[in-house]
Amino acid sequence: MNNRPAVRPKKHLGQHFLADPNIARRIVESLRLGDVREVLEIGPGMGVLTQYLLENTTYQTSVVEIDEESVAYLEKQFPALAPRIYAADFLKQDLAKLFPDVPLAIIGNFPYNISTQIFFQVLNYRGQVREVVGMLQKEVAERLAEPPGSKAYGILSVLLQAYYDIEYLFTVPPHVFVPPPKVESAVVRLTRNATEQLDCDEKLFFRVVKQAFSTRRKTLRNALRPLGLSAEAMSGKIFDERAEQLGVSDFVFLTQLLTASKI
Repeated sequence: MNNRPAVRPKKHLGQHFLADPNIARRIVESLRLGDVREVLEIGPGMGVLTQYLLENTTYQTSVVEIDEESVAYLEKQFPALAPRIYAADFLKQDLAKLFPDVPLAIIGNFPYNISTQIFFQVLNYRGQVREVVGMLQKEVAERLAEPPGSKAYGILSVLLQAYYDIEYLFTVPPHVFVPPPKVESAVVRLTRNATEQLDCDEKLFFRVVKQAFSTRRKTLRNALRPLGLSAEAMSGKIFDERAEQLGVSDFVFLTQLLTASKI
């Protein structure tokens, strides 16, 4: 199969299309899968990753693509894939309905301007999505895997690390894309960890994390005040810290504390 498409799609959603087949194959080979047999590619464009996904018959590949021009190309280039090409916006898909009761892996060259939203969507289906291999802006990739104590560490770092083991795999230079982006890219792998459910109210956990980072320069004593904790409840030393200094277990503790204060 020709690695370079005969025509190029219009750039959409901030996406830069990968033109290096060696890197494309390396991304696909980064999937570990385990017992997962369904793989969903986000934003396949002209199928640079798709062609290598389809070479592997141990899993079934589906794709979701919002661009009509790309969908038409994929249907013509990969006719066997046509029934599993979803011409839709990934962010609006119900993965539980598309892949009922089936563990799922997600892969893709994620559009820069929606990569964060893609990971929040993954979190919504964390019980089903067992693995993610994604290429995204290097700065965002580093943020996902960053440990506590860094300025890059933030809301998405905490929420994803609560449920996934995150590996920064490799850096991808701009010149392998069409058009070349102004920044470097990177590939990360997320693997679902053993935490099926946190030891706290998970909806409240998400709220606590987001509130803590909403004013990240403030101590937790000030940042979490809107959640209604009493001065007595916030007397502990942990409230002298800032959000970026806390790990997942610390945020679980804060959530438990908030729950207890409401009883």
